[in-house]
Amino acid sequence: MTELAKKRPEFRNINALTDLPSYRLPAAGIVSILHRISGAIMFLLLPFIIWMFDTSVSSEISFAKFSAAFNIGLGFVPGWFLKLVALAILWAYLHHMIAGVRHLYMDICHAVTKEFGQSSAVITLVLSLGLTALLGAKLFGLY
Repeated sequence: MTELAKKRPEFRNINALTDLPSYRLPAAGIVSILHRISGAIMFLLLPFIIWMFDTSVSSEISFAKFSAAFNIGLGFVPGWFLKLVALAILWAYLHHMIAGVRHLYMDICHAVTKEFGQSSAVITLVLSLGLTALLGAKLFGLY
């Protein structure tokens, strides 16, 4: 064997149990995974979203029932849990939209540098979490 072949690093597959807890994913990777998770959340909660929309726009009486469901609860489901589900939908929509705009911008402008990917991923995380916190505060009645 040559000396060059001996100095080359050896890369192996990642073991999920031993390597993943200590593996540091870059911000762009986190945004990419969260983009997929937010899309899955919106897809899985689509029946709940349709129910909320239908209940809120049918009539004044149904809107009052809808509002009461978030305050009192809906059968065996407490109101705070419905608010948490609505907050998850808010986060999923905001994150998916902002990350989608980020991807479109990168596709259109060919901005595929490591530095831009890092900074835009951090901006995406800050915007989506900040807007979710702001709307969540409104949802839970903090202002």
